Amino acid sequence: MNLLDEARIEINAVDREMAELFEKRMRASEKVAAYKKDNGLPILDPAREAAVIEKGASYIKDETLREYYVQFLKSTMKISRDYQGRLLDGMRVAYCGTEGAFAHIASRKLFPDATKIAYSNFEAAYDAVENGQCDACVLPVENSSNGEVGSVTDMLFSGSLYVNGMIELAVSQDLLVLPGTTAADIKTVISHPQALGQCADYITQRGYATKEFSNTALAAKWVAESGDRSCAAIASAEAAQIFGLSVLETNINGARNNTTKFVVLSRASHSHKSSEMGLHSILTFTVRNEAGALAKAIEVIGRHGFNMRTLRSRPMRKLLWQYYFYVEAEGNIDSPEGERMLTELNAYCDRLRVVGTYVKNDA
Repeated sequence: MNLLDEARIEINAVDREMAELFEKRMRASEKVAAYKKDNGLPILDPAREAAVIEKGASYIKDETLREYYVQFLKSTMKISRDYQGRLLDGMRVAYCGTEGAFAHIASRKLFPDATKIAYSNFEAAYDAVENGQCDACVLPVENSSNGEVGSVTDMLFSGSLYVNGMIELAVSQDLLVLPGTTAADIKTVISHPQALGQCADYITQRGYATKEFSNTALAAKWVAESGDRSCAAIASAEAAQIFGLSVLETNINGARNNTTKFVVLSRASHSHKSSEMGLHSILTFTVRNEAGALAKAIEVIGRHGFNMRTLRSRPMRKLLWQYYFYVEAEGNIDSPEGERMLTELNAYCDRLRVVGTYVKNDA
């Protein structure tokens, strides 16, 4: 037997072992997929994959082979994601609007293999998850140039769902018109209030009237069906393709780096290990009616190592001149330090809710 034959026998034996280990690994992926469906989690978890690659690479002593092993791990994890996607074909994800809406684009990026279900407004999409019609919903929570989406923030405070993921989606607002329409024809632009706010400078400069619509893509659909050349919609280029409209002008939003945060909401709260990197947490709370309560609450959050990136107040719907507070912070509330922080925070809060801990996904 020559050296080549010996090598081939050795490779065949290793391949048999690898086949058994591959099947074992994919059975574990099935459990991961089931958990993600139950908790409304995206298939892709960048922080987890980075940790797996880093740990796996440390097992390889040969520096040259280590580079190839990293490629092997990346390929293996992609196969695992593809398999999980196939298993999650039955997952139902709610969003507001219709195809071409930015929420639909975000849902497709987060849950490429799930069934996306459109609802007419944010509350209906949220309710669909609460009542079990859908497994998760994807809703906008904040825009970089036009601020928070107040109605969604209110549901995070008063509702029962948990945030288990977030994606920041670059948003280009385009002016969509019926084919053959010129700028001189347009008298009114219609869109969601957030989109109108993002494009306020453009609208003012041209003297257009505005009309609010429940969703950007639904506004585009209305223009397409109306036949009215005096009306234009502000929506995505994808919506233009879907509804047979023309893009008269692109990127009309005032901020060049216009970005919207979308959160993933589900009925269960996903628990993270304290050692996981890149985690963010969301809290909502009311403070007691006593001097310095808010300042003390904020001090507690910072003292326990949670770096607040967002702090906002919102009026409570049913109580005049009463407010609750919304906090996004870097850190893991599921950690022992997070538990200590919550215990201490309770001394200054009448109502405290951990809305979720999540890993931010890149679009």
